[in-house]
Amino acid sequence: MNTPTKIVFTLCLLFGPQALFAQQQPADPIVTAMRQELDRSMQDFKKTSVPPYFLSYELTDNRAINVSAAFGTLISTSDRTTRVLDVDLRVGDYKLDSTHPLRQETFSEPLQELEEKRNMPLDDDPLALKVALWQATEGHYRRAVERLQQVQANVQVKVAQEDQSPDFSHENPHVYSEPIAGFSVDEKAWEQRLRNLTNPFAEHKEILDASAQLDAEIETRRYVNSDGTELRMSTPFYRLIISATAKADDGMELPLYQTYMSFRPDGLPDEAALAADVSKMIDMLLALTKAPLAEPYTGPAILSGRSSAVFFHEIFGHRVEGQRQKNEDDAQTFKRKVNQSVLPNFLSVYSDPTLRQLKHTELVGYYPFDDEGVPARRVTIVQNGVLKEFLMSRALITGFDHSNGHGRRQQGFPVAARQSNLIVESSKSVSRGELKKMLIEQIKAAKKPYGLFFDDIEGGFTFTQRVVPNAFNVRPTVVYRVYPDGREELVRGVDLIGTPLTSFSKIVAADDDVAVFNGVCGAESGWVPVSASAPGMLISQIEVQRKEKSQERAPLLPPPPASAGNN
Repeated sequence: MNTPTKIVFTLCLLFGPQALFAQQQPADPIVTAMRQELDRSMQDFKKTSVPPYFLSYELTDNRAINVSAAFGTLISTSDRTTRVLDVDLRVGDYKLDSTHPLRQETFSEPLQELEEKRNMPLDDDPLALKVALWQATEGHYRRAVERLQQVQANVQVKVAQEDQSPDFSHENPHVYSEPIAGFSVDEKAWEQRLRNLTNPFAEHKEILDASAQLDAEIETRRYVNSDGTELRMSTPFYRLIISATAKADDGMELPLYQTYMSFRPDGLPDEAALAADVSKMIDMLLALTKAPLAEPYTGPAILSGRSSAVFFHEIFGHRVEGQRQKNEDDAQTFKRKVNQSVLPNFLSVYSDPTLRQLKHTELVGYYPFDDEGVPARRVTIVQNGVLKEFLMSRALITGFDHSNGHGRRQQGFPVAARQSNLIVESSKSVSRGELKKMLIEQIKAAKKPYGLFFDDIEGGFTFTQRVVPNAFNVRPTVVYRVYPDGREELVRGVDLIGTPLTSFSKIVAADDDVAVFNGVCGAESGWVPVSASAPGMLISQIEVQRKEKSQERAPLLPPPPASAGNN
């Protein structure tokens, strides 16, 4: 799943030289205290009958400043600091341990992991930190021993599992330390800026909701494990989301979003550029309220680069995440297709969390080490249409015996293999104008009255399990009908739906208009920041359905006039 937000990159690899610089940082007393308590725990656990074979602590400091406004007025301002601990304690061994999934597990049992999230002392007092670590470790150990018994019983009473690969990989230790990043926000200036940006929405009765929100955060992650790894990473993040929703006369709600992201406080657009974007949003919202309602349709279509990026993230990216190839409840779309063709031969796909920027756009899926202490690296997933590799955490699958740095999680969730910066490239491309000509040829050949052009998108979701249809739903916000004479007509109320293998087989061509989608993606390891980049694509056959529609009428009364005063 995705929420609206996305971004791009220029090959600006900070990982090599930065790693050398980072290791010269002075010792972090918090990391030292974490290491001392972890080593003490592992030594004392040797006296137990079921000692852990692996233990890690990840301590995440987060300072978040949030400012929001709606229709020209300030809604909220907050400045919050948290420190959260995640513990990974494993009993058993690398082959079979306490994290092994229980087959036919009830829905509520995996949610037990969410209870492991623990708020930690904010004071940098080593003794207070060690006491909190000790308490958390004790609780994790007791649950892990109980869980191992359940795992062993489950293995005995179930049929032999198809994938017999170990539960956890051996990885080399790493020592890496970044300086604590700078972080600054002029809250008063942003409060006024957001008032100014949202005020124009109030002039239009068709627009029911309109807001702007600045999320400025600095996250500092400290990680130690029993392998010997010690890490400190510090990343600031500035994101601005402008969202507005209009309502058509028939009750359909029509949302639009603009999202901007930077790792620098001065990296967001200036107020003049933002105001111009707001004006364009208003024009599009008003046009959408008057646009005809789209009908269910199958036929040729073009996806813009941004739409293609979301399309690949949802439909392809989730199906190459490693643990899904081992989960017996998953559809395992690509499990047996390594070294086989899965996409047209002009397309290649890779995931690279070390990329911080694509061209002039920063990528939110950047990180130097994943949440299991494994170095981030580029993974070639598809080369010239042929599947080569899956995204891997330290949870193994047949044929892949190591992590490739894609073990990720939201604080308080267990780690899983997840996407980072998913990049789709085409070895042959045409201009956008030429792609439109090809679309018109497809329309005529299929004897369709029109084709579709998906220009913008808010996100989507996909199902990858066997118990439900293995399908997807991508949610466009701006869609045009394209007629055989080249005329384009804005329409509304479209959801792009389908099944993955059929959709991939219908990709015909790509253009040279590459775009990026930056956002957050929700799955079993929580919400993580991701980026996806792709060119625009021509698909010979897609399917759309009507979007759900509210049954509530548009407001009967107009909004109060801005000059109403107190009368």
